[in-house]
Amino acid sequence: MHTGSYDDEPRTFKLMEEFCMENNLQRVQKTHKEIYISDARKTQPEKLKTVLRFQVQEL
Repeated sequence: MHTGSYDDEPRTFKLMEEFCMENNLQRVQKTHKEIYISDARKTQPEKLKTVLRFQVQEL
């Protein structure tokens, strides 16, 4: 779950990739999916919530 501005998503992806390295997982491809929990038209940027997903496989 990413909380904050969409501009800050790369920081969350970096944390996700670090988690993968620590847990013997590898990101399969650079594409990803985003599920928007908050409505960007009604929510302040620092309170936006977005589920970020990418496919992984075990090493």
